[in-house]
Amino acid sequence: MAIVTPGMASALRALDAALDAPRRDGAALGNWRWVVRQRLAVVRDALVGETSSPDDGWLAARGGTAFRERNTLLARLGVLGPRVLDSSDVEAVRLEAKRLLVDIARHVQRVNDIAYDDVELELGGSE
Repeated sequence: MAIVTPGMASALRALDAALDAPRRDGAALGNWRWVVRQRLAVVRDALVGETSSPDDGWLAARGGTAFRERNTLLARLGVLGPRVLDSSDVEAVRLEAKRLLVDIARHVQRVNDIAYDDVELELGGSE
């Protein structure tokens, strides 16, 4: 069964709120960068904490796909983290982070669907 850590939803909401916060020059921009970087780390930790071990053949294939997708998302987070702190084009970094946020939310839904299907399979479904 695939399991997403309980804090993932709140981590995604916190990152989304940080990305939407006003970005002004000077110290406020530095603060925005730091807060976004911290929120990215929390999301990364939640993704790392995700586990998957479906036993059924067709669920195992979906679980493997979700695992590879998670690793791709972790790689994207790893690249984005330093860019948040260093990039001169803050808006481009913000938009990239928003796209990543949507992709992570989609991944979380996929993992939850696998967990639901695993439980449904164990219990016999609706038939």
